[in-house]
Amino acid sequence: MKETLRKPIYKQIFSALGAVLICLILNIQGPTASAQSTKSAQENLSAIKSDELNDQQLKSFLDRYLAQGFELANLEFELQKRGMPSAEIQKILARVGKLNEFNDKTELPKSKSNTTKRNTSDNKELFFENQENPFRLLMPKIFGSELFNNPRLSFEPNLKMATPLNYQIGPEDELVIDIFGFTEQSYKLLVSPEGYLRIPNLGPVQVLGLTVEQAQQKIRTQLIKIYPRIASGETSVAVNLGNIRNIQVTILGEVVLPGTYSVPSLASVFNALYLSGGPTMNGSFRNIKLIRGNKVFAKIDMYDFLINGNAKGNIPLKDQDVIKVEPYDIRVELTGFVKRDGFFELLPKESISHLLKYAGGFSPNAYSKRMRVTRNTGTQRSVWDVSSDKYASFAPQNGDVYAVDSILSRYENRVQIEGAVFRPGTYSITENKTLKTLIKNAEGLKEDAFLTRATLLRVKDDNALEMLSVNLKELLESGSDIELRREDKITIASKIEMREEYHLTINGDVIKPGKYPYADNMKIEDLIILAGGLKESASLTNVQVAKRSFDVDKMNANGEIAKVQTFTINKELKTDPNYNYELNPFDIITIFSVPGYKEQIQVEVNGEVMFPGKYVLAKGNERISDIVKRSGGLTASSFAGGAILIRKKGNTYQDLIVKQNKLDALKKLSKDTTKVGEEIEKEMSRESDIVGIDLEKIMKRPGSKEDLYMRDGDVLEIPFLKQTVLVSGQVLYPVRLRYEDGSSFRSYVSRAGGFSSKALKKRSYIVYANGTAKDTKSFLFFKIYPKVKPGAEIVIPLKDEKKNISAIELVTIATSLTSMAFIISTLIK
Repeated sequence: MKETLRKPIYKQIFSALGAVLICLILNIQGPTASAQSTKSAQENLSAIKSDELNDQQLKSFLDRYLAQGFELANLEFELQKRGMPSAEIQKILARVGKLNEFNDKTELPKSKSNTTKRNTSDNKELFFENQENPFRLLMPKIFGSELFNNPRLSFEPNLKMATPLNYQIGPEDELVIDIFGFTEQSYKLLVSPEGYLRIPNLGPVQVLGLTVEQAQQKIRTQLIKIYPRIASGETSVAVNLGNIRNIQVTILGEVVLPGTYSVPSLASVFNALYLSGGPTMNGSFRNIKLIRGNKVFAKIDMYDFLINGNAKGNIPLKDQDVIKVEPYDIRVELTGFVKRDGFFELLPKESISHLLKYAGGFSPNAYSKRMRVTRNTGTQRSVWDVSSDKYASFAPQNGDVYAVDSILSRYENRVQIEGAVFRPGTYSITENKTLKTLIKNAEGLKEDAFLTRATLLRVKDDNALEMLSVNLKELLESGSDIELRREDKITIASKIEMREEYHLTINGDVIKPGKYPYADNMKIEDLIILAGGLKESASLTNVQVAKRSFDVDKMNANGEIAKVQTFTINKELKTDPNYNYELNPFDIITIFSVPGYKEQIQVEVNGEVMFPGKYVLAKGNERISDIVKRSGGLTASSFAGGAILIRKKGNTYQDLIVKQNKLDALKKLSKDTTKVGEEIEKEMSRESDIVGIDLEKIMKRPGSKEDLYMRDGDVLEIPFLKQTVLVSGQVLYPVRLRYEDGSSFRSYVSRAGGFSSKALKKRSYIVYANGTAKDTKSFLFFKIYPKVKPGAEIVIPLKDEKKNISAIELVTIATSLTSMAFIISTLIK
């Protein structure tokens, strides 16, 4: 058994070595080599004619050429490398130059890399794998060619499919014989070159040319001799195809890479054509012959597969088959507004109708009633106009160019109506021949339509515009009508849109003061309802209404400029017959507060008091000392010298003056404009101010000028006893130090390392814990520094940088002084 199994393996090895040797002798290319050669052949530009390239095609090529990283200066070399004749290269370069001049304002896109040259073929493999190959844009767009030059597609045969029923066994095929049931055995055997299958202990069985099913019946009959129970059915036999053989196929004619190919026995015509690169520019897609046994076995039309998906031409190949691609007979070009433009191959009896079918039909914007044909007569060109009724009979000729134009950007039967109708828009003049009919089909006029004058914009015979006015009121009441023309546009204005938008304004003690839309017959009480109702503080007896005046005497400075009236309303907002006043557009209504009404004023005390919290002012003149007393007084650990008062910012004149003074002080204290800008921004965004107070003096002398009156929202902060002093700014070591009673300003600076070389000593100042600040004074040659208190911050500003005078500046100054002295001496003399 072992000896019989080894023999097919040896045969398989020798067969493989023999196939390799034959390939080397005959120089047969495998699929990988052929694929790479196909890519090179598909870039062969030797047959390209510059005159056949339109400007858009050439511009698309340049855009992609530069986008792929090529240099415009290397275009001649790249075209020459791909086989384009020198004369055609010069024509293309001249046209590129013109395109470049035309696009000076909108320059051609520059290459992605100005340093990486693509003169070498180092990246050729990667480049060919890219589907955006720019040179393919110069190739004619032949319908069906994308099936063979797309690197993402392949027509490799499926070797894992079930064995076809009509597959005929040949030499080098491997058959797998499985015996199972009462007896179990398995064989993997190769068919010999003579067509025999050598089964161990049985002898050779002839299977050449048989199908797998026929071979199974024959092998089963022979196996009964050594396995008798097969006849009774106790043992079964299954024969399947294992590894398949390779066959030799020759591809001739107008293909990219003609030659002899070794392909699997399951390969078909399309598989072989893909390996050869498909038809060339001159090759036919509709006249491909399969020659078997020196006779034409089949004629293949690939359009049947491309258009209908019918793969009946994809015939399985046999050993020694020949595929011949004939040159095309009739090829025409279709351009313009079709779904697929390009070059199409037609059979002798086909017409323009067939051409349109292959192109997928017209695009939506195509002018389908007529087609323009450019034809070569042999001596010169001629132009034909073919109407749609001749599409089925007009016979195309080789070299014809068919152009499909777009429809006109105009309407043949449009009228428009807009404005105060219920359904404005575009209508057909066929069903709307008159203005009344059009208004009726637009669901009629709206209630606010301006009837005395509508406009009709009309296009005259010379395409000039004409404006007609229409009195719709008279037209609708009369029996006459206006006949419409194509492109008429009727505009009916709205009374509401033609006037200023009416509104009313209500101010004062209502829930939602502001502007509200005006309506006829509107009363004061109606507007109050729209504004959310009255506040508790609203006065019912002093409601003022200000009406616009249209008779102002501009020559009288004391003349009336608005009509102001005062009304009384009731709490239930019932209309009083005595004051049945109807509001007018743009009236301004003001609801005042009841005299003596005052909301509670709250202040807050935080920190070191006996009862911190919020307090309501009982009197309008309560001061800081009063609130401190009401809060139980200061605790033993309180620091009265560091107390601050936080007050909400207001928009009064005095508040604005205080804010401006602070900003001016910031500018004077610092020369750093960036820092000043940041501080100003913080100041402007702050919602409250810190008011510097001296709580110690206030508590000693209640009612004094330091004892401020409390205002709504005031917060009094009384800190814990502070025991430190912060030294910052231009000292050698900014630090927070322990407070020592009696220590001087210079003492604290000394403990922080002393002044730095950039310190501006005369501008030194202290910020105390209560928010107040004090600067350094000067008297003669002495500096009087402010007193240091607990919690204070000593700030040493930065000295301004002095710019040194350069040698050139010194020479310039000296020269100027010398010239001036010379002029003065001359004048004196």
